[in-house]
Amino acid sequence: MTKELYLKEHGNTEGQTVLLLHGFCGSSKYWENVIPLLSKDMHVIVPDLRGHGESPSPEGGFSIEDMAEDVHRIIEKRGTGKIFLFGHSLGGYVTLAFAEKYRENLAGYGLIHSTAFPDSHEAKEGRLNSIKKIEEEGIEPFVDQLVPKLFADPSQTGIEDSVRVAKEIGAGTSPQGAIETLKAMRNRTDRNYILKMETTPVLLSAGKGDKVITPDKTFSVSGGHITQILLEHSGHMSMYEEPKKLAESLQEFIRLHTI
Repeated sequence: MTKELYLKEHGNTEGQTVLLLHGFCGSSKYWENVIPLLSKDMHVIVPDLRGHGESPSPEGGFSIEDMAEDVHRIIEKRGTGKIFLFGHSLGGYVTLAFAEKYRENLAGYGLIHSTAFPDSHEAKEGRLNSIKKIEEEGIEPFVDQLVPKLFADPSQTGIEDSVRVAKEIGAGTSPQGAIETLKAMRNRTDRNYILKMETTPVLLSAGKGDKVITPDKTFSVSGGHITQILLEHSGHMSMYEEPKKLAESLQEFIRLHTI
């Protein structure tokens, strides 16, 4: 078992619990522009996933399912009742693995710039190339190359600071944690069948300018239990590119599905 994840809690602990999971080479800091909008009347929990931010990377390999178990330990310890779980990119893969095993703990869940599809053959090769780059050059050169690709327009006025902040956050990722996470993402399974289960409300949020996970990969399933949101001015990083619009989408989804 990994050591307990580093996390922060915000807002009203008596309110609806919302748990936010960041993406690869990110941390809980990714959500800093969104948290104030949600925590006015909700209990918001933001952990650093294993090997990221302030959370340790356990010795040996781990899987997306192991990361979902970390999340389950968080809510079990706090006795939160049913939560809303939203995952960005890597966090979305963890969210789906959690929904597969612990659906009874969810009032609703969402994928933010994420997908239920597994890696394609090309993507699997890309993961191996990323591992090699980190092993040979370290985490900073890898992150410096990765982060600008996450934004629809990294040179857009007002976005340069966000790109810089995302690079700084990424540079704090454990190199071994990043390598093991790349392996875990490479080995994940197709979970579209989880999205198709109509017992739990689902939010799918995509960026129109996302070059990493295109909207069609996010909007892989439709149905009465699914809400699809297309963020017109975002790439893969709406928490920086359109934080207010993203937060409003989450708030509305939670409002509609809170009993």
